[in-house]
Amino acid sequence: MLLQRRRPVFSFLRRLLHSATTISQHHHQGIKLEETSSVSCRLTSRAVIKIHGPDAIKFLQGLLTNDVKRILSQTSPSIYNAVLTSQGRFLYDLFVYRPLLPREDLFYADVGVDVVDELLDSFKRYRLRSKVEIQNVAEEFTCWQRFGDKIVANSSSESPANGNNFGYSWYKDPRLECLGFRGIFPSDTIPPLVKYEKKMDEDDYLLWRLKRGVAEGSIEIPKGVAIPHEFNLIGLNAISFDKGCYVGQEFVARTHYRGIIRKRLIPMKFTNENGEEVKQRVIPGMEVVEANSNKKIGTISMVLGCHGIGVLKLKDSTQSSLVIRDHPDIMISVTLPEWWPSEWTQEHPE
Repeated sequence: MLLQRRRPVFSFLRRLLHSATTISQHHHQGIKLEETSSVSCRLTSRAVIKIHGPDAIKFLQGLLTNDVKRILSQTSPSIYNAVLTSQGRFLYDLFVYRPLLPREDLFYADVGVDVVDELLDSFKRYRLRSKVEIQNVAEEFTCWQRFGDKIVANSSSESPANGNNFGYSWYKDPRLECLGFRGIFPSDTIPPLVKYEKKMDEDDYLLWRLKRGVAEGSIEIPKGVAIPHEFNLIGLNAISFDKGCYVGQEFVARTHYRGIIRKRLIPMKFTNENGEEVKQRVIPGMEVVEANSNKKIGTISMVLGCHGIGVLKLKDSTQSSLVIRDHPDIMISVTLPEWWPSEWTQEHPE
């Protein structure tokens, strides 16, 4: 039983090591996700928890950055959230879902498998006298993602009704349309539509996100350090400015209304001086510098093959020649994501 509980953690660590040094076999064979219709994969890096009880909404509303009450509406059956420190630094992200038949006392969430036990302990400390229970149901449920250009193009015709007899369903990813659909399903069932699609490895989903500049989890978004604005959580619909107080709210609101965001998470690609892709040489934590002055511009957060993401100074990342520190032969090209609001590209002078 102990070994079974540890398997998701082992799987996550293997994925992290794999992404830092190589790329999945699909990409060695030259398969391009942009050329596929729709694909699906099981997210072994995520674990499912269950939150239930008469005070579930009130409890979550005081901890999460998003307005949990929205989840009871037909238009927001799933929401993306963060849990912050009292100083407004990122701790965890989680996707909260309601069942197909809405209830105010039962919700599910997927969280990083590497922090699920820590998150549960944190939630239980805040519970006090609230009538709410939080359980790890990772052995009973799994998290899945559907993505691909065809899904994005036809997203308006997709419906949460594409569920199954167990009452679980695919929902539009609450962050961005280009990320497709997400859902949790019983571990002993095949999610609807999956049997008709090409099943991919989770690295393919990671690559899909990296190219679009989207981080996920407490490895890619450093726990206790990351500032939500710099990791674009506002643009990913993770934060509400209309709800009441939550842990870290004061810092987030002050930064949003009065702060200056000089750095943001940006997708990048690594090449040599001949324009050839550079793989297996860049790892998370490496510094990005300006080629001529060696001035630090930012830090790599996650890498898969020749693609990565990192928090960079906006002005310097678009106006300078960038390389990896101590590796001037590894050149970096950045592309600002299409989903970014126009005002982000105009922020802010030094």
